[in-house]
Amino acid sequence: MDSAQFAPTSDLGFDPRRLAAIDAFVQNNYLDSGKLPNAQLLIARDGQIAHFSHQGLAREGGAQIDECSIFRIASMTKPVTSIVFMQLVEEARVALDAPVHHVLPELKGVGVYNGGGGGVPFLTKPTAEPMRMVDLLRHTSGLTYGFQNRSNVDAAYREARIEGWHGNLDLDGFVAALGKLPLEFSPGEAWNYSVSTDVLGAVIERVTGMPLDRVFEERVFAPLGMVDTGFWVPQEKIDRLTDCYTFAGGKRVMYDTGAKSAWSQRPKLLSGGGGLVSTSLDYHRFCTMLLNGGTLEGQRIIGRKTLELMTQNHLPGGRDLTELSRSLFSEATNAGMGFGLGFAVNMDPAKSLVPGSVGEFYWGGMFSTAFFVDPVERITMVFMTQLSPSGLYPIRRELKTMIYSALV
Repeated sequence: MDSAQFAPTSDLGFDPRRLAAIDAFVQNNYLDSGKLPNAQLLIARDGQIAHFSHQGLAREGGAQIDECSIFRIASMTKPVTSIVFMQLVEEARVALDAPVHHVLPELKGVGVYNGGGGGVPFLTKPTAEPMRMVDLLRHTSGLTYGFQNRSNVDAAYREARIEGWHGNLDLDGFVAALGKLPLEFSPGEAWNYSVSTDVLGAVIERVTGMPLDRVFEERVFAPLGMVDTGFWVPQEKIDRLTDCYTFAGGKRVMYDTGAKSAWSQRPKLLSGGGGLVSTSLDYHRFCTMLLNGGTLEGQRIIGRKTLELMTQNHLPGGRDLTELSRSLFSEATNAGMGFGLGFAVNMDPAKSLVPGSVGEFYWGGMFSTAFFVDPVERITMVFMTQLSPSGLYPIRRELKTMIYSALV
């Protein structure tokens, strides 16, 4: 791969000294201290790369990360899944207000938690409204994540081990297991970060009659030229997969090595909520498509008006996440932020206390990766590293502040 073709373009409205200061800040505050193993930052305007930096090692004792490095992007998978689902909406094969059980009958009759747990059978009550497809997209479904450690319901998720990508469940088994557990709340009543987008992946498989990896390849990756994105890394590319870390016992420890990674083989559970690996350049192409209103280099991925619908706040009553969130973990800063159909949406930069634009949308992943798209300033950002949990350090907030401060 010729790195010269990815050289930043000048005269895109950024102060180059201030962009360089971002790299110095990351080096001094995160890499030299050992907080992060590496950092890759791609900033673009109108699709043209203004800044693309690579810092730190790809693997312990190995070479530095570069434009070819492959990262686990976790929940940055969610926007891809959401775009594919909305393609099916555009084709009138499914509707946003359709009850989920019309496609996934295993979820028919699932009730709301009303007591029990800890070995006691769950008591449930009927939901006030059925779970609809829009609830999956905006995380108002009543589903949860087992790792939240905040309720008897997520404890049941952990006990059933339903979220393991390399466990004993495929998507059909995953949905069947969810159908035996209660919801945390009636759909539409609150917001909770959850396996909703994994369920959306199961909907996509049922509607198309195809495995999720093939659907993604045909509908998004191939048309956009995202040649290094998928649910696993083929053997001929495994040397490009970075090491991945987690924080435990007060220090950074290895979570998954690049050389012997779990991502080197096809997972049993194709996770539309968090299973993909990708590169900064691949995800930059996805972000540029979003910035362009759904198209890139002559390939129309999603309709312009559909994308406009997706990037509006869809939380009930027009509220923000501070008013509706029950989640202990999220990829969103809550104040002033709404949630659309697959993305967090900036409703009020003043409430967030971070520079930005009304209508900017974004998301991130559990290994501290992140992206944002600002249709007002025509800016996109992709940030890659490999450390969980993502909320350990405020680096996303700091990067965003420094990027906007570099605008001239």
